[in-house]
Amino acid sequence: MEERTPTIVRAKSIVSQAETAPEPEALAITGETITATGSVSELRDRFPAAEVLDFGDSNIIPGLNDAHIHLALTAGDALHLDLSHEAVANVPTLLDTIAAEVSATSAWVWVKGSRYDDEKTGIVLRDELDRIAPETPVLVNHVAGHWGVVNSAGLRFLGIEESSPDPDGGRYDRYSDGRLNGKLIERALMNVVMPATARGERFIPGDTVEDLQLGAARTIAKWNAAGLTSICDALISPQDIGILSAVRAGDALGLRIGMLLSIDHYDKAVDLGVGSGFGDDRLKLIGVKAFLDGAIGGRTCLLSEPFTDPNYQGVQTTSTEELRANVERVHADGNRIGVHANGDAAIRLVLDAFEDVARRIPRPGLRHRIEHCSLIDDDVLERMKRLGAIAVPFAGYPGYHGGALNSWYGEERMERMFAHRSFLDAGVTVAGSSDYPCGPYQPLFGLQSLITRTGVDDGVTVGASQKVSAAEALSIFTLGSAEASGEESYKGRLAPGYLADFTVLGENPLSIDPQGIADIDVRATYVGGDEVYSG
Repeated sequence: MEERTPTIVRAKSIVSQAETAPEPEALAITGETITATGSVSELRDRFPAAEVLDFGDSNIIPGLNDAHIHLALTAGDALHLDLSHEAVANVPTLLDTIAAEVSATSAWVWVKGSRYDDEKTGIVLRDELDRIAPETPVLVNHVAGHWGVVNSAGLRFLGIEESSPDPDGGRYDRYSDGRLNGKLIERALMNVVMPATARGERFIPGDTVEDLQLGAARTIAKWNAAGLTSICDALISPQDIGILSAVRAGDALGLRIGMLLSIDHYDKAVDLGVGSGFGDDRLKLIGVKAFLDGAIGGRTCLLSEPFTDPNYQGVQTTSTEELRANVERVHADGNRIGVHANGDAAIRLVLDAFEDVARRIPRPGLRHRIEHCSLIDDDVLERMKRLGAIAVPFAGYPGYHGGALNSWYGEERMERMFAHRSFLDAGVTVAGSSDYPCGPYQPLFGLQSLITRTGVDDGVTVGASQKVSAAEALSIFTLGSAEASGEESYKGRLAPGYLADFTVLGENPLSIDPQGIADIDVRATYVGGDEVYSG
């Protein structure tokens, strides 16, 4: 078999994160892999027939990797109304946007919008929606993904009445006079959202499979343009795997995708003999996803001490008994589990379950994840280090929410939230995550937030003790994320034997003012040596 001729890639600077110094001037790429590094002259001598791809004054970093983001879950967002603060800015504009869609929609067809942020945009509840949509059912999904607001037509469609009892693990929120305000929290919303292939009364209909394939392809292209080369889709179903497989067959899968399968579908995976590691380096199952509490931005996480409201400590969405049973089953099968746990009370329950199964059913090398792992203390850090548990906290929340976090959780607690500095110092593996749509998907925004811990809108610094350096932030969004999916031996560095996944930037994020990192120009993105985006 004839040996393939490599391509030599050079730029003004290359941040390789290799374990040897100095940084290389160029890379040699053969197929999807980096085969050599060094100076341009050295690589030309070694590979005289190689083409040189010269990025001039650009800067190359390892491909950025989001360890917890939602592609399948948000593919429909590309097809629905964008109600983010960036898009609508205030309540009147949000309502005008919905009203325009209502006027163009057939009677009794749901109008859906996503990424609504009540803190930044303002309060919208049932009565406001009724004024613009008295007969058309409307759903406004909150940016945190843990609650949404429907109008009266939507409540009627769903069969939710003033006397309806709260579902287990959820709540129908109410005005001060006791009347339903349209806000469906946690399971109250999740229980009424239909899968894409299902239709029926009493449920909000999903998008078609064909629509979701289109939405996924559009979203992947957008994420490539932000510099992402890998992600972990942190909540998928068998149907979602089919959708992503179809996108791949259509040559629109410009990302390497690891997947956490919803615990609700674990039986089917077991029947098929499918577990962690099933697939290939483009589309792979890396574990199972379970839930325990609510959200940070949605103010529903399970805390040991109350929010600023002294009577409210958040929501436990899954019973402790069910959590322990889920962890034991997945662990006993030799598979990784990632448990959504934001509040410190929730994290301790997860660690109790991890410690119990590790003691009774040893699985050396099997490392479980805590998704978000937002509020910690020294005891949590010590227990996670001992277990080898992996933390996947929000990177962009300090930058996105800014001072609102202080008002929700208090300044003292903010010194222990999204605790990347503490994780690094304790030797706990920590990955980079946006949890989009709950936070901005742009990884450079995440890097800036990790370094500055400062809100981009209000300039308020939150939890300053948790700041990390630029080099540490980049490592979190590359090597840390690779370790969270068990791929650290071939992903996250630009070194021989590693995948040729890299992002080309207009500035070097390790040397510029950190306040400007989010605005760095992404000039190109490469996955396996192939260009998936060019600016």
